[in-house]
Amino acid sequence: MTAQDFIQIFLFFALLIGLTPVLGNYMYTVFTGKKHIMLPVFGWLEKLAYKSCGIDPAEETNWKSYTFGLLMFNLIGFIFVFLMQLFQAHLPLNPANLPNVSWHSAFNTAVSFMTNTNWQGYAGETTLSYFVQMLGLTVQNFVSAATGIAVLLALIRGISRKTTDKLGNFWTDLTRSTLYILLPLSILFAVVLVGQGVVQNFKTYETVQTLQGAPQIIPMGPAASQIVIKQLGTNGGGFFNANSSHPFENPTPLSNFLEMLSILLIPAALTYTYGKMVGSTRQGWTIFTAMMILFVAGLSISLCAEYSANPIFGHLHLMEGKETRFGITNSILWSTATTSASSGSVNAMHDSLSPIAGMIAMINIMLGEVIFGGVGAGLYGIIIFIIITVFIAGLMVGRTPEYLGKKIEAFEVQMAIIAVLAPNLVIQLFSAWASVSSYGLSSLNNAGPHGLSEILYAYSSAAGNNGSAFAGLNANTVFYNLTLGFGMLIGRFGIIIPVLAIAGTMAKKKITPLSAGTFRTDNWLFIGLLIAVILIIGGLTHFPALSLGPVMEHLQMNSGVTF
Repeated sequence: MTAQDFIQIFLFFALLIGLTPVLGNYMYTVFTGKKHIMLPVFGWLEKLAYKSCGIDPAEETNWKSYTFGLLMFNLIGFIFVFLMQLFQAHLPLNPANLPNVSWHSAFNTAVSFMTNTNWQGYAGETTLSYFVQMLGLTVQNFVSAATGIAVLLALIRGISRKTTDKLGNFWTDLTRSTLYILLPLSILFAVVLVGQGVVQNFKTYETVQTLQGAPQIIPMGPAASQIVIKQLGTNGGGFFNANSSHPFENPTPLSNFLEMLSILLIPAALTYTYGKMVGSTRQGWTIFTAMMILFVAGLSISLCAEYSANPIFGHLHLMEGKETRFGITNSILWSTATTSASSGSVNAMHDSLSPIAGMIAMINIMLGEVIFGGVGAGLYGIIIFIIITVFIAGLMVGRTPEYLGKKIEAFEVQMAIIAVLAPNLVIQLFSAWASVSSYGLSSLNNAGPHGLSEILYAYSSAAGNNGSAFAGLNANTVFYNLTLGFGMLIGRFGIIIPVLAIAGTMAKKKITPLSAGTFRTDNWLFIGLLIAVILIIGGLTHFPALSLGPVMEHLQMNSGVTF
């Protein structure tokens, strides 16, 4: 690594930490209904949305009504995107005359973008029209991210309120998250990206002559508007097949740095928002610190693995599949950020990472993507682990477990366990099925442990609503489109529903005043316990499979065997 690499990593962390309270405090003012800078700009649009949909923004609901509204909204979004793909050839803004999408690929894509996963088993520029990309995928990028924030807000209210069954209004949370957080940041960032050279037009594809004299088709389209929300909303779906390694998506070192930073920006800032809304910024910084420790640990291990010289390869660094314009460090920083934050965007192929770096990317997802995680989803995911941690701590000291003055009882623990088990069951069961069936094995690009890693990563990405891939697996088959699609549904709503159930029961409880015997959840001891619980649960669940995949590949690679 060079001095420039260290400076960039330091600047990345400095900006992330510095912007966390700034953006976090702004989101606090938005979500608590206070006056803020964007209210004069988009306030009229918020009122129009409520009026046109017949919504009373002041009306609050219990957790069951909140959940019902969320599920119905997502179902409508799924149907809308699914049908648009099936009839794509008959819709406008299709200059490349792309045909209709197959039913199983349309199902997978509709589920993917509805669940904030953005897994893509297709090449965007050769499969989807401008109309579908804009009105279907980009819209879902906004509302799926806003849905994650809405669930988090409901959980925060459940924790901070007492003796009530009201968790807020899903439609109000969804609207404010979109209009005042995601939309302004996207407009600002899109202008910056266009200035850096990211394409944003409605031109037909260009045919040019290469230096060798052969014709080449250059795709065009409204890319910048989708790229910006794919990063800010931790969505990850690329406008082009090569994702953010494509020069039209990520043309300069500055665009590369800003796109990486934007992946973690909102998830990190929400920890500060959380602290303000529960009445203790220390609680928010505690969660932020735990996330940052796990992030730095994963980044350090991945960098060491990639920069370690291997005599089998002539002591050269592994550059195959890396982003050669920006270097190894940027490829690894991006891979760590995108798998920690449920984004799934890539600027290098994860299939080409060293076995250990690939394993870290996989572990980041397998842990529940709680290392910052998706917008909203990462924070409510780590709160699930906090509930489990305080329950274990209560058993250790012989006290009734409490969190922020609320007693953690059997129902909350049961729901937390369901939320943890749901995505892990998808990973284990579906990976096992794919690894022993002809349907699953026929799509592999590599044999041996690397082939198993490709399968493990695919289902981890689906269950964790990440969307990135090892890229060595052909997932655009009926088998993978369906199993990955159902995996995304379970990984998304198998966590959201238990979280909202926890919020509903917590809101009804009284708040117990702090005392000398209260187990603190805002100090270094708790940070250590929380990290230990996250790692132990992930390690016990997935280590056997990982030992047969990336660990075995690493040992064999050092012996000169590659796959």
